[in-house]
Amino acid sequence: MKTWGQVLLLYATGLGAAGQFAKLSSGFAGLESFYGEAAGQLGFAVSLISFLGVALGLVAGMIVARIGFRRVLVAGLVLGAVLSAFQATLPAMPLLMLSRLVEGAAHLAIVVAAPTLIAEITGDRERPVAMSLWSTFFGTGFALFAYFVTPLAEVHGPALALWLHAGVMAVLAAVVPFVLPPARTHSEEPLGVREIAARHVAVYRSPFIAAPALGWLCYTLTFVSVLTLLPRLARDAGWLATALPLVGIVMSLTLVAALLRRVPAVPVVIAGFALAALGVAAIALAPASPLPWIALFAVLSLVQAGSFAAIPQLNRDLSARALSNGAVAQMGNLGNLAGTPVLLGVLALGGLPGALTFLGACYAGGVALHLWLARRRRLS
Repeated sequence: MKTWGQVLLLYATGLGAAGQFAKLSSGFAGLESFYGEAAGQLGFAVSLISFLGVALGLVAGMIVARIGFRRVLVAGLVLGAVLSAFQATLPAMPLLMLSRLVEGAAHLAIVVAAPTLIAEITGDRERPVAMSLWSTFFGTGFALFAYFVTPLAEVHGPALALWLHAGVMAVLAAVVPFVLPPARTHSEEPLGVREIAARHVAVYRSPFIAAPALGWLCYTLTFVSVLTLLPRLARDAGWLATALPLVGIVMSLTLVAALLRRVPAVPVVIAGFALAALGVAAIALAPASPLPWIALFAVLSLVQAGSFAAIPQLNRDLSARALSNGAVAQMGNLGNLAGTPVLLGVLALGGLPGALTFLGACYAGGVALHLWLARRRRLS
């Protein structure tokens, strides 16, 4: 029970990391009203964290492995609390944008350190379930903010969401050092520009460290972009936008978690991508039905949970796991940044058939990448 208490605490830090995106979305209308003519930049402010994730995702993995997982996690929570409190003062737009850029460091610290610690403190039997739980942090965090915080922000103003987030992050920062054990190993790898460049090459050449991240790119290119552009893709977009993430969360925590106890993670991910490609074909055959969309997000939960479970299965070394989580953060942010504009452009050029072709290509690419990397692992 102690281990699961620690896992749930780490999961709570993940919800806080998701809140770094959701807190602005919760009070978005109020923020638009407050900032007036400058409100056009708010959309960029929401996603600005992702730019740092693309640039420094793998560097975060190197830093975490070097100075300690728990220490970096606490630092990320403290920095996140301070920045949310600053943002709650509703500063001038340039200062808000700067704070969001810096907040990318806090977000990376959490999403690299927390899953690495989860894999470290759990045994082989509990780890697949724990990683399946972790894989739901982003969708769950958004759902919680939408249900609890958005109504409060609508009544009391957008600053309330930011103050609440600051308080949650501060409480987590205070609790983590007393509940979580320190990591047993640290890396002494230097962090110069040359070493960082060399590490990027080494990581993405490794069929063990890079596999979860490269597959994750194929997933993230479609997940947020589909939810964002759902009104242009599906007839019943209103309720589907709420239902689809929940389908993925429920599947990850039930059927997929049970499956990962019996089947290695990489075959689960490959199956998820293959079934997702079939789901896209079903949408093409029945574009007016919501059922194929539900089926698509149900099978994508295999990719979602399996990708995080694959990190500790493919990498036994703690530093390698940190680098793999950093690469997943890097590729995930790249997918989130590129997915929506690419899908939007494909929709403009080719309509729904073009969009479905893009989705199918992403999922087929996920299958091909994982099969190729699995072959490289067998030959290494």
